[in-house]
Amino acid sequence: MRRRDVLTSSETLLGYLLVAPLFLWIAAAVAYPLVDAVVTSFLDVGIIGTGGRFAGLANYARTLQSGGFWSAALRSLIWAAGSALVQTVAAFITALALNRSIRGIAFFRTWSIVSWIVPTVVVVIIWRWMLAGSIGVVNYVLQALHLVSEPVSFFGTPRNAMITTILVNAWRWFPFLAIIILAGLQTIPREQLEAAAVDGATPAQVFFRVTLPLLQPILFVVGLVGTLWALNIFDVIWLFTKGGPSDGTTTLPVYIYQTAFTAFSMGEAAAVSVLMAIMLLALGLLYVKYVPSSFE
Repeated sequence: MRRRDVLTSSETLLGYLLVAPLFLWIAAAVAYPLVDAVVTSFLDVGIIGTGGRFAGLANYARTLQSGGFWSAALRSLIWAAGSALVQTVAAFITALALNRSIRGIAFFRTWSIVSWIVPTVVVVIIWRWMLAGSIGVVNYVLQALHLVSEPVSFFGTPRNAMITTILVNAWRWFPFLAIIILAGLQTIPREQLEAAAVDGATPAQVFFRVTLPLLQPILFVVGLVGTLWALNIFDVIWLFTKGGPSDGTTTLPVYIYQTAFTAFSMGEAAAVSVLMAIMLLALGLLYVKYVPSSFE
């Protein structure tokens, strides 16, 4: 008996019922907040939960004319680029180390993701203690190695605060990215690596001419995902510096929070959120357009 190629009406209805919870979840968790943010961006509303009158494009005009918005956008790009670069390089090196076939490697692979599973607030508390002025262990080590003559103020200047938060954020996220790259390394056929070695290629030539080209699509995705994550990071910066000193670490998420809950301008904060969502969407489209076809 041949299998029917056309679904009956009852089977079609059952299919819709099975996927209905997923669509309801997407509507509640994604669509509703997004639509609400867009609607709020056109209202003159100060505090969340209160009504507001229609303001048209006034919130967008004030945002685009604000120097604070453009400064925060520039810092977001610096923050995201720095975080993506550091954590991608660290993840790549870690993945290469974890890809070796040595005894006990499973333990090291498991241990490597500890920093990723620890709650952010715990990570920040530990690093604040380690980076504390004259009593922190980091300054003690730097002075013991004669790398610095006096304790470094890791959060005392805008430049130091930006660099420090980028490094801590990269330390927080690189283990997860390392696992992704490790998975990519283990999909490379060993026959290709062995064939290159038989042809006389040195280990360095095998790496640069075989391993790295095959891994490029994954590195591209890891870099892009890391950039998108970093652009959305709020908790690490807020817990460390609250955007300071002198707004030196006020990225767009922090700027949105300050606009909504410090300046009490919910409509303008929603406008900034919408503009930021458009920027993230543009990066997503960039990925869809330029992701290597070999990865798909």
